[in-house]
Amino acid sequence: MDQNAISGMSADRLKRIDSFIQEKYLDTNRFVGTLTGIFRKGALVHCSALGLMDKERNKPVSRDTIFRIYSMTKPIVSVALMKLFERGYFQLDDPVRKYIPEFSDLRVYASGGYPNFDTSPPDRLMTIRDLLTHQSGLSYGQTNKSEVDKAYRFIGIGREHQKTLQEMVQSLSSLPLEFSPGKKWNYSVSTDICGYLIEVISGMSLDNFLEQEIFNLLDMTDTGFYVPKENLGRLAANYQYQLSGLPKLVDDPFTGDYSVKPTLLSGGGGLVSTLDDYMKFCEMILSNGTYKDRRILSRKTIELMSQNHLSSKGDLTSVALGRWSETAFSGVGFGLGFAVLIDPAAAQIPGSVGSLDWGGAASTAFWIDPVEDLAVVFLTQLRPSTIFNIRRELRTLVYSAIDD
Repeated sequence: MDQNAISGMSADRLKRIDSFIQEKYLDTNRFVGTLTGIFRKGALVHCSALGLMDKERNKPVSRDTIFRIYSMTKPIVSVALMKLFERGYFQLDDPVRKYIPEFSDLRVYASGGYPNFDTSPPDRLMTIRDLLTHQSGLSYGQTNKSEVDKAYRFIGIGREHQKTLQEMVQSLSSLPLEFSPGKKWNYSVSTDICGYLIEVISGMSLDNFLEQEIFNLLDMTDTGFYVPKENLGRLAANYQYQLSGLPKLVDDPFTGDYSVKPTLLSGGGGLVSTLDDYMKFCEMILSNGTYKDRRILSRKTIELMSQNHLSSKGDLTSVALGRWSETAFSGVGFGLGFAVLIDPAAAQIPGSVGSLDWGGAASTAFWIDPVEDLAVVFLTQLRPSTIFNIRRELRTLVYSAIDD
């Protein structure tokens, strides 16, 4: 029997995805190349490589092309931290300072600018759940919405400036929080701190822990914090959107940031991966924590991670500080490492309540829909991810192809 019939997907409608991406994004030079995978009912029912992975060398995208997944690192690191939770090493409501003493005296921004901040004590201590849900009060330096963001940029928070996660933690401890933990949601370096927690609690480096506890068990052979020399020919080039003209090369595969092992292992955005590798991770979530005969997390832990953990119990619109492009805000909550769809009508996108998703800075995206037994991974390399609406468009195209 035809696999599409078994999976309940229309072969003709799946073809629309390729035509849409080719005509709207590749023929118009918006994207250089894309790779799309759709998994349903136990099988990869659609895999489409379009365009080039490296236009300077005229190399086409292939199924084994390696991509910078940036913030799609966050769900993987969140799962890794929850493995330690399952072993009883911490509770979600544990204060972060119990494990990271540098965070013992964090204060909240009131007014002023770096280095002359006026601050106040937080209403309560930052917890590990706050880190997993981006309700910690931490921030990112890429945005320009606050004086705290400016301070992140001035000090230089991130792998470009600090040599280790511990150095990053020490720098963060000198800056105020955007808000008292639990009061709002703000996309931030929180998952980088989750990575540091893994190191502190496990006594292992983050890369070794991920390899031993996630990648080896899921057969994710091409996922890591850099690309070994022998595989650099499979790493896609990374591009920056240009208002006029072709996308501009900003990270060459052979000489760029991912050609050597970094000293700061970013749990928030440092991984590279492939379609097959990341789909195995999605399969594990879809299978309630198992892959083949290997148990990664328990079903109950996956259920806990998939709940809406926003303190308001509402959607991101009600609590988010500023806007971020990796997800819609209306009708979307946030779990332990993932966005959670809580109201498709409010979000104005097709999907099922309880679907999990996130994306990366180079316009990559994934989502997992347990109701439809569906996972989708979309990979490309164009920064920033705010320029095009491909994530919502792809949802429409994929769900329109469901026949049963």
